[in-house]
Amino acid sequence: MRIEQLEYLVAVSKHGSLRRASEQLHVSQPALSEALSKLERELGVALLDRRRSGAKVSHAGRELLQPMVDVLDSVARLRAAAGDQLASRRLLRVGTVNAGTVTLLLPALRTFQAEHPSSTVEVRNMQQDEIYVRLAEGTLDVGLVNLLDGDDIPPQLEHTTLISGRPVAVLPAAHPLAALPELSADDLRGAHFVAMRAGYLMHRFAHRLFGRDLPAEWYSADGAEMGKIMVAQGIGITLLPDYSVHGDPLERANLIVNRPLADDRTAVTMAAVRRRQTRTPPVVRDMIRHLQATAGAA
Repeated sequence: MRIEQLEYLVAVSKHGSLRRASEQLHVSQPALSEALSKLERELGVALLDRRRSGAKVSHAGRELLQPMVDVLDSVARLRAAAGDQLASRRLLRVGTVNAGTVTLLLPALRTFQAEHPSSTVEVRNMQQDEIYVRLAEGTLDVGLVNLLDGDDIPPQLEHTTLISGRPVAVLPAAHPLAALPELSADDLRGAHFVAMRAGYLMHRFAHRLFGRDLPAEWYSADGAEMGKIMVAQGIGITLLPDYSVHGDPLERANLIVNRPLADDRTAVTMAAVRRRQTRTPPVVRDMIRHLQATAGAA
């Protein structure tokens, strides 16, 4: 007995005749008839009433239809479960804008891999627009991006908010401005400034904060982690979301500190972004769950 034989009889019942079933299944009528004849011989039951006008499911065949449907449903569930197991062992590709790598992504990866020891996770640092493109084309599974108030994501993507905060000034712990409770745009203009390079959200925020009057000493960094290292080395002051700094090893080592910005109420959010699809793979759901748990504990 083969699964397709059961599928053939269910199709004959659904479509009303052997001929219409063969058309829907894209199987020749003689091949369909022969497969069902073999099933009849194996079961010892006439499943079809064969007449000159055509073949239809017999009374005995109709009595066996429900058990056959039950078997096919069980096979479908088995295939789905096998697919889930395969998906749980797949490569998970995560793109991140860097700001949440140390404080959010890495702790979530540790708990995720404890739950999915057979999965391989690939982390790629890239800019936000590239993350959107890679998610849409299916070469990334999850993206971590920063959003300012009013920012939209592409319609083919959906997002889960992980953590919200505010932009802060990040400066060396020994810097004279570290003695102030908060820093103004003028304070930053008078200092050596480390900006995120074009394409990063905090580059856009820095231009919003300073307007046309930019700091005279301007350096560029490719991402938050490089920016924090440059600050720790005394090269300048940078702007980052507060959640990118809180708990960072450089902060814990008292090499960098952060101060709020005077008269600024800008909100910045880190979100996990994924492609809209009917069925999200289990490893993607689990990765987002671990990211949420890590963000909630922060």
